[in-house]
Amino acid sequence: MLVSYSEQRRIKPESGVLKGKDILCFSHDWTGDPLSKTHLMRVLSKDNRILWINAIANRMPTTSSKDISRIYKKLKAFTEPICEVEPNIFVLNPLAIPAYGSKAIVALNQRSLVRQVKKAMRKLGFSDVINMVFNPAAGMVAGKLGEKQLIYYCVDEYTAFTGSAALKDIEEDLFRRSDVVIVSAEKLYGSKKQFNSNTHIIRHGTDWHHFRTALDAATKIPGEIAGLPRPIIGFHGLLADWVDFDLIKKTAEHFKTGSVVLIGKIAVDAEEKVKVLDEVENIHFLGRKPYAELPAYCKGFDVALNPFTINELTLAANPLKVREYLAAGLPVVSTDIPEVRVLADCLVGEDHEDFIAKIEMALAAPRDRETVSDAIRQESWEAKVGELRDILTKTSS
Repeated sequence: MLVSYSEQRRIKPESGVLKGKDILCFSHDWTGDPLSKTHLMRVLSKDNRILWINAIANRMPTTSSKDISRIYKKLKAFTEPICEVEPNIFVLNPLAIPAYGSKAIVALNQRSLVRQVKKAMRKLGFSDVINMVFNPAAGMVAGKLGEKQLIYYCVDEYTAFTGSAALKDIEEDLFRRSDVVIVSAEKLYGSKKQFNSNTHIIRHGTDWHHFRTALDAATKIPGEIAGLPRPIIGFHGLLADWVDFDLIKKTAEHFKTGSVVLIGKIAVDAEEKVKVLDEVENIHFLGRKPYAELPAYCKGFDVALNPFTINELTLAANPLKVREYLAAGLPVVSTDIPEVRVLADCLVGEDHEDFIAKIEMALAAPRDRETVSDAIRQESWEAKVGELRDILTKTSS
């Protein structure tokens, strides 16, 4: 049973670094797939209260049916009250105009968002808040909410996303004004420390216990892949424009007696690119699956892929799915993203031909799945929150 607002105000866990605090979290929509922010906040909610502010758009919407549907959902959600989605995690649906090229619109958004967030803070009895920003668009209001501390947790090269270049000035200002900056990849550290000397790197963790269930005897492989021809070469995640669809096509054609399984929704910016796969018979689009079911699908894979294109965005990425695959004990093959090279059990293809050769290698000599999973066990989200607490302790002393 969830606790009421008035009861929540009386809950004050043991004080300390990120303990017994009220935390604002500007992030993606709570109902989206669990990302690094979701996992971090779930750990922090054990000792703190979280006001999760759903996504402020990083780009202008298109006229696509998906974007129009998203606008409708945003307007509908705005009318809904603050909701406690999990103990100590409250969700606010803000409303803002997704345009950053006009100073007048940015100023309008600032005033409106400050009012909306402060109203929610008053309702929850928040005070002396820590603002942990994951969404650079929130730089418009960061520091204007009476925060005790401002932390920018940067996990992507956001201005390299399609349609997001106008955020550049807002994000750079956010870097400079933050008390602490956390980045999730070495390349991000190299490019962002120029804005703030108090910049630190914390690589992503993994929900190890969840994905480890792929190795449980009781976990059943879902029927829609159980009977597919092997090898089953799998992928789960957003099918966005940073995915190399030509490479997926080449992989499917090379392993034409096997199956390529793609789990995840197709992003608006990839709708045209993904059409290259339409006529490849052994590619199976399964759509988005609940997070709870992903380990079962992983159990059915013979090898898992991270087929990213190589560009400014992906070179700074730290793909969460790779650690999830490893936690499930899977052989993993990735394109040459720097952050996967720190993972001993991930094979890296330097070009398309080498990528396919590495899949052949993984299939020919698979490592023991329990051993692969055990090697990533210490990379938990609890451990990552521990790293964050250590950094904040040192920087405040």
